[in-house]
Amino acid sequence: MTRRLLLLIQFAALAVALAQPARLTPVDEAGYQKLAASGKGRVVLVDFWATWCDPCRAEMPQLVALESRYRDRGLTLVTISCDEPEQETGALEFLKKHRAPPPGYIKRPRDDDKFINAIDTKWSGQLPALFLYDRAGRKAQSFFGETDMTALEMAVRKLL
Repeated sequence: MTRRLLLLIQFAALAVALAQPARLTPVDEAGYQKLAASGKGRVVLVDFWATWCDPCRAEMPQLVALESRYRDRGLTLVTISCDEPEQETGALEFLKKHRAPPPGYIKRPRDDDKFINAIDTKWSGQLPALFLYDRAGRKAQSFFGETDMTALEMAVRKLL
């Protein structure tokens, strides 16, 4: 009887844990620099997107497919939502729906202009925005607005 009770308690704890909504990891200026540096040894494609951005939503399945094709060769896709805090649940659901590789991030800078300029001085903050890093962690290319997926794939392949 005690063993059944213990199993029931463990099952209930697991059910509660699974029912807890997952969260996106907040990223600020310092966090972004660490995130970009942590990908050394791999080609990293960082996607800034938002649920309210039509081109962002259209690109996500293509980016996930690109990452899936080249994952074994060293490509990592990092998604950073630019949604407001109250839209985080929708952003997380969107990432899950499209099977974007975890973890997912959400932009939470102290100063938005400084954050944007620290990533790329040519970036206005326009979405979608993609930043491609080589295996040494150096930014190799930036893509602003709707991206030609053929050009993006060619850029990725050059770095792999």
